[in-house]
Amino acid sequence: MIMQKNDEFVLKIDALTSEGSGIGRKDGMAVFAYGTAPGDTVLAHVIKAKKNYCVAKALQILEPSPDRIENDCPAFPACGGCDFRHISYDAELRYKAERINDAFARIAGTDLKIEKMYGASACASYRNKAQLPFASGKNGVCTGFYASRSHRVVPNTRCRLQDSSFDAAAAAVRDWAAQTHASVYDETTGRGLLRHLYMRRACSGDLMVCLVINGKTVANPDLLLQLLQRAVPGLKTLCLNINRNDTNVVLSGETQVLFGDGYIEDVLCGLRFRISPNSFYQVNHDQCEVLYGLAAEFAAPKKNDVLLDLYCGTGTIGLTMAGRVQTLVGIETVSPAVEDARRNAAENGVENALFLCADAAEGARQMAEQGLKPNIIVLDPPRKGCAEDVLRLTASMQPERIVYVSCDPATLARDIARFAPLGYTAVRAAGVDLFPRTKHTETVCLFLRAD
Repeated sequence: MIMQKNDEFVLKIDALTSEGSGIGRKDGMAVFAYGTAPGDTVLAHVIKAKKNYCVAKALQILEPSPDRIENDCPAFPACGGCDFRHISYDAELRYKAERINDAFARIAGTDLKIEKMYGASACASYRNKAQLPFASGKNGVCTGFYASRSHRVVPNTRCRLQDSSFDAAAAAVRDWAAQTHASVYDETTGRGLLRHLYMRRACSGDLMVCLVINGKTVANPDLLLQLLQRAVPGLKTLCLNINRNDTNVVLSGETQVLFGDGYIEDVLCGLRFRISPNSFYQVNHDQCEVLYGLAAEFAAPKKNDVLLDLYCGTGTIGLTMAGRVQTLVGIETVSPAVEDARRNAAENGVENALFLCADAAEGARQMAEQGLKPNIIVLDPPRKGCAEDVLRLTASMQPERIVYVSCDPATLARDIARFAPLGYTAVRAAGVDLFPRTKHTETVCLFLRAD
């Protein structure tokens, strides 16, 4: 039987996709229903019908899953920020662990399983970064989040994942926009001023506010600063990021500082890090310390080791281990990130660190010229994982240990399979939940030479 759009039927949910949608079967066909949970029985309404599967929405929960809880956010599930506000956190952690282990078995063909899924102590107000798109609403300028797989903004004035100071700052910016009649950027025409409101918060409470604009300046910046200072006592800096490009990338490279130093500082694993608008920094401070602690445990650094941090960014992972090794080398292609890494090393009194602005091959060549051969290599690639030539280069340096920090279980599993013929076997892994109530998770994996 071929499903048709608007068909309705009773559906039992028995699994989850990696994107967080429930999966059931009707007459042998897979049916995907967002916002459902394994164990739910729902009245499903087909909104998209394909030859081999269909997508449905749950009109009614007929029998709730034992894992189901009451949703506490009026913007869920329309807002694309969360995936799991309808199930218990214990169930969420279980599903995330299953996702990692399933990827290992199905994609890597290994029986390796994670030793533990490290859950967060707090599932609310943990995000130290927010990037809110502006939109024109019925009551004027609004801020919110993009609905899943769209650029339609869902207004949200109280995000449960973010600190309340972000909400207060956003309200002040909306007030300023109303008073100055600021226009909102239109992606179709390329006109309008306000694109995104970008914010960062340190564990001290210090706040950075950065307006991303399609222009050179804003009207009445003194009023903007006054409203923000009144709303957020922790405001330390206010910036404008000038982004006039026709792109989905939030920030450009050009930033003007209207107030403060243009950055805030945070303390992570006992070290102080400078955070500017373009700096990469993990969004969950406490869980990041767990993640980096596990990376250090897996690396098992010794005083005579040379540690190579191959996707070093601003140097955070490597610098947290620098005191335990003879030499730290960081390699990164983004020049401003390398400058931040060098500054972070200097400000923390780390004298045994060398940061190179180069691709992996050129960085390895420069290391060899200086007689540096890594015993330990840390890989923290983007979501797409490592390129094959990077894996080959990593293996060719013959480190004793490789520690891979991954934000996507599927690409990690793919790279586990790619490492095997290069002589490295995955022997330990653990999951760390840096993103409670969302589908995302981190994994740390240790590879040893197979000799």
